[in-house]
Amino acid sequence: MSETRTLILGLVAGVTILLGLPLGRLRRPMPAVSQFLNATAVGILIFLVWDVLAHAWEPLDAALGKVHDHTGGLAPVFGYGALFLGGLSIGLLGLLGYERALARRSHRPQPVDAAGRPRRVGPGAMAADELTARTPPVESGHSPARRLAMTIAVGIGLHNFGEGLAIGGSAGRGEIALATLLVIGFALHNATEGFGIVAPLAAETDRPGWGFLLLCGLIGGGPTVAGTAIGRQFTSDPLSVIFLSLAAGSILYVVVQLIGVASRLGRKDLLYVGILAGLTAGFLTDAVVTAGGA
Repeated sequence: MSETRTLILGLVAGVTILLGLPLGRLRRPMPAVSQFLNATAVGILIFLVWDVLAHAWEPLDAALGKVHDHTGGLAPVFGYGALFLGGLSIGLLGLLGYERALARRSHRPQPVDAAGRPRRVGPGAMAADELTARTPPVESGHSPARRLAMTIAVGIGLHNFGEGLAIGGSAGRGEIALATLLVIGFALHNATEGFGIVAPLAAETDRPGWGFLLLCGLIGGGPTVAGTAIGRQFTSDPLSVIFLSLAAGSILYVVVQLIGVASRLGRKDLLYVGILAGLTAGFLTDAVVTAGGA
């Protein structure tokens, strides 16, 4: 398969993430609907954590099998294990540091004068610092719900990079049927992932602009194309383990955050039903790929 056609496959798999993003534009959904959407996103992301960890563990499992059969040594086991735990740790704890940094930036103290009072603005021409004093800087697009949505997009983007590697590797080896099945399955996955990105916005009735939604879609779906391009040139189990474990850690961080949001909203019945719905959607789309022999 030519490089152009391979990249088109990656684009098709990644662009479907846009299908779920318009849900972020809902106008004041009912509280019960918001809670259910948030809980369904939790279920989808829990499925993704399982799916990503299962694929990231495969090279390590294969290395352990060779040790058991006395056909390999322990070096690959320790190597893959270090990559697996390292990526998981960076994905989980790195986003914690990133979130705290954004929170500090959005809570800058208001400037004060020498007496400790808020700096007042006099009549006449305004200096730049006076304007800043009157109107404290607002971090556009950095509300808690939008920060969480962007964090979800980053984690899903890492996951989709790994999916792109699989598509590109199959196409590069001439396995056209397998590559096509992967595209269909990943496209279905990405459609549900787009919904997972914007669910926190619907839960908090934060209605973002189309520009923000498209940026989230680019961050979440764009890596599929990049991974396809790289996977067509060469395949690398260590690279796959790194990106998949990073994705698992970041998505796990987001799951914890979303469960916290759901707990504050109440209605535990909607939380559990929504999680079940999200898990069902994830496994159904995965079943499409498995049933096709991919």
